Amino acid sequence: MSWQIWAVVAGMAVTNFALRLAPIAVLSRMRVPRPIERWLSYVPVSVMAAFVATEVLRPGGAWPAPWSNPYLFAALPTAFIYHRTRSLFGATVAGVLAFLAFRYLLG
Repeated sequence: MSWQIWAVVAGMAVTNFALRLAPIAVLSRMRVPRPIERWLSYVPVSVMAAFVATEVLRPGGAWPAPWSNPYLFAALPTAFIYHRTRSLFGATVAGVLAFLAFRYLLG
């Protein structure tokens, strides 16, 4: 049984690697038109925004009321600090402190 689990894990790893490597290998050898290159540059930002929005709006997979959601309230000053300073560290510190404060207040 143990070797079967490791075989499945190894198979999944090889498949994952192959599926990610193939497009990189193909696209690195060809010139991508500028509009497609610009469009692809938005993919990482879009994926990260989807992750963050999901965790802020539905923490733990539940839909809390907006006025009792410390994640939502903490996201606002975090976004503001990042927008003003462009400092990831500063925004992270502000977000953690804001979350702790709002969690205590909304408790």
